[in-house]
Amino acid sequence: DETASMDTVAGKDLIVLSETVDAINVGTKYRSTPVPLITFENDLLGELEMTGLKNGIDYGTSDNDRFIWLVNAPHPLAAGLSAGLQNVLQDEHFKMNWGKPCLGAVTIATLRGEPEKAAIFSYERGATMNGEFLAPARRVSFFLWQDTFEQMRPEGLKLFRAAVLWTVTEPA
Repeated sequence: DETASMDTVAGKDLIVLSETVDAINVGTKYRSTPVPLITFENDLLGELEMTGLKNGIDYGTSDNDRFIWLVNAPHPLAAGLSAGLQNVLQDEHFKMNWGKPCLGAVTIATLRGEPEKAAIFSYERGATMNGEFLAPARRVSFFLWQDTFEQMRPEGLKLFRAAVLWTVTEPA
């Protein structure tokens, strides 16, 4: 959580930053940690150097969505799903987080009709993130909002499982 000390992540396999953490309290705490990390909190993307710092330009939240556009089907983060439109939530009355990844990122999925807004993107360890910051471990941004996990369809759950497995797996 946002009050945990950095000692709590030492020796861990994965850090998950949920959308419910207080981004102001977390700040840059996990930016340089060599532990793989998944975040659902779009307000931390800039602090983690995964995007720029401008809310609404570099990262944000989309209202009333349920579809994503899978743009990188061969990647393991795509969970074996087909390229194109994927229905990942039960209905359209939910929010989805997005980010505008930097050039070193791998974009897996975007919001429907908004190719500049990545719903799922990642950085391999050593990839260039924002500016000249290098990813200290694998990093993934995933579209979940505060109340969307329970509303994920099988496709969304496959993508979530793939995100966790890819993030904790050592590169070949």
